[in-house]
Amino acid sequence: MKQQKKHQNMKTRITAAAVLALSLPQVHAQTAPQQVVVSASRAEQSRFDAPAAIDVVQVDPFQASSPLVNLSELLSSVPGIQVRNRENYAQDLQVSVRGFGTRSTFGVRGVRILVDGIPATMPDGQGQAATASLNAASRIEVLRGPLAQLYGNSAGGVVQIFTQEPPRDGVLHGTATLGVGSDGQRQIGASLAGGSDVVGATLDVSRYSTDGYRDHSAAERTQVAGKVVLRPSSDTKITALVNLFDQPETQDPLGLTRAQFEQNPRQVIPNAIKFNTRKNIAQNQVGVVVEHRLGEQDAINARVYGGTRQVNQKLAFEGGAGSAGGVIDLDREYGGVGVNWHHKTRIDGLPLSWTLGFEADNLREQRQGFDNMNGTDGALRRDEISRARNRDIYAQADWSFARDWRVTAGVRSSTVKLAVDDRYSADSQNSGSVEYRNTSPVAGLVWAVTDQVNLYTNIGKGFETPTLAESAYQPGGAPGPNLGLRPSTSVQAELGAKIKHGIHAIDLALFDARSDNEIVPTALNGRSTFQNVDGVRRRGAEASWQAKWDRWSARAAYTLLDASFRNAFVNAQRATIAAGNRLPGAPEHSLYADVQYQVSDALSTGLDMRTESRVYVNDVNADAAAGYALVGARAGYAFTAGGAKLFLYGRIDNLFDQQYAGSVIVNDGNGRFFEPAPGRRLFVGVRGAL
Repeated sequence: MKQQKKHQNMKTRITAAAVLALSLPQVHAQTAPQQVVVSASRAEQSRFDAPAAIDVVQVDPFQASSPLVNLSELLSSVPGIQVRNRENYAQDLQVSVRGFGTRSTFGVRGVRILVDGIPATMPDGQGQAATASLNAASRIEVLRGPLAQLYGNSAGGVVQIFTQEPPRDGVLHGTATLGVGSDGQRQIGASLAGGSDVVGATLDVSRYSTDGYRDHSAAERTQVAGKVVLRPSSDTKITALVNLFDQPETQDPLGLTRAQFEQNPRQVIPNAIKFNTRKNIAQNQVGVVVEHRLGEQDAINARVYGGTRQVNQKLAFEGGAGSAGGVIDLDREYGGVGVNWHHKTRIDGLPLSWTLGFEADNLREQRQGFDNMNGTDGALRRDEISRARNRDIYAQADWSFARDWRVTAGVRSSTVKLAVDDRYSADSQNSGSVEYRNTSPVAGLVWAVTDQVNLYTNIGKGFETPTLAESAYQPGGAPGPNLGLRPSTSVQAELGAKIKHGIHAIDLALFDARSDNEIVPTALNGRSTFQNVDGVRRRGAEASWQAKWDRWSARAAYTLLDASFRNAFVNAQRATIAAGNRLPGAPEHSLYADVQYQVSDALSTGLDMRTESRVYVNDVNADAAAGYALVGARAGYAFTAGGAKLFLYGRIDNLFDQQYAGSVIVNDGNGRFFEPAPGRRLFVGVRGAL
């Protein structure tokens, strides 16, 4: 057995080295085009000039060599961010930036998500990564470091998804897609787009389903993304957005113990079958964004949005009297408004710009709990109305005070209120409210050393409140909210460089973040409770490289992350966590490399490699998911038939069929930390356009 493992590890190292060697050729050719971003300053600028660690991933929904179901397909090439596909659609992806968000057992924490400027993160700081339709996307921006604090509560990083703009050629465009893959994956979709200089619209409808890699992990998802753009004048643009998301009867395979994972990674525990663990999710949202230019120097951007979200989740236990039940039923209404004013001017002939803004968001949620009677709702055990709201004002300025020097500064003042109205207990003993206030300043400096080299540094303060879900249960599992949790506060600093040399683009960054009142999870009997811990530090380095020449292109991204508890503490289960223990869910090393060859104008092929070091599963560091290195291969072929444009693609993930845990359930009280990832997997698809 040891000899077999040694041989597998050697094969992994050789494969990784081969892919890296392939992706680092020394040739010279054309320079890659500049990429435009808006996340760093809320105004368009080149990515190279942005005063922060920010990456943009261009998305071509027609010629992408993957099904575009999960963000994990697109963001592996960005350093500093981990997007883990848990192969469990009942729990969404695990998204973390520089170690912020690793604790999340459901949804996205510590990272703010926006789609076309409209938040997909709620006022309490919890977001959803699955509801954005990637088949409608045009680009994704990932902002890391102190400047992300200017986006408010829970902004360890910011992920912004921008959807395709309608065409303006007066022609109706239509596309259709069909794909199938291993483990019963099936995908079908269609889109329409058309418009003129005055009005245009896009509509994308897609459906994805899978039998699941593991037993009891089947899922199906239907998404509708609509966009209408009006341009009543050259100075005004009005965008209306509709997003519908339906994911019914999504089976939850839960995690496995180490013994179960090593015995059979496809299995589930008996209680998952007995209680039919699963989740129903339905979310509908509409929004309007207005952009109006007041003149050459001033512009206003305003948004308003609203939506509903319903969740019914069956847990792996019954409940009973005195508990909150083994069924969670949530009925949520949410919405918000935001407006900002952007002004450009010059001082001594050098540019100065600033942005002033206000945001207000509200969430109302009815939370009920029922006994789980072998997969059906039993007696009512909890009934309450929960509310979350935020009121934020912010300001940001960029001033080029010398020809090669620019200073950036900003501040955000946030007020977040959580409230619970207990309607189950006769004396409303579980009602209450709490309000958090915080001011987050940020300052930075950019030095344009040459036209090809930019150096920058930033420092800032941020905070992260508990979410309604994290405040839902008292330590020990007692019913009622835990409103004694305090918000986490952090001080972050960053030093970076951006370098262009011929065909090469290189980004480097060093970062350090120190947090107090870190919100740490502890799980028992299927429920997660949380506590505050001081002295958490996240520091490390990021490096990325990309180049394009002739018919070749290549990328590489590396992240070093030292995330640890600096102070010892005792958790809710009375276990002592030693100072120096690593944060669970945060790998120390992450590396991605990719090479693509354009065989002809029609045919492209590519290889990619992703490797991560081991990941601890709990604060005690009692066990860890082993590191891994995975290789994937892909190919795409574009051709025409009968007047239609067609694109045929296929990809193989985990080419060498490694067994590994793709994610871990941090601090699971039952010891079921491991979420197995699939072995070798194939997906093929075809897209057509008229």
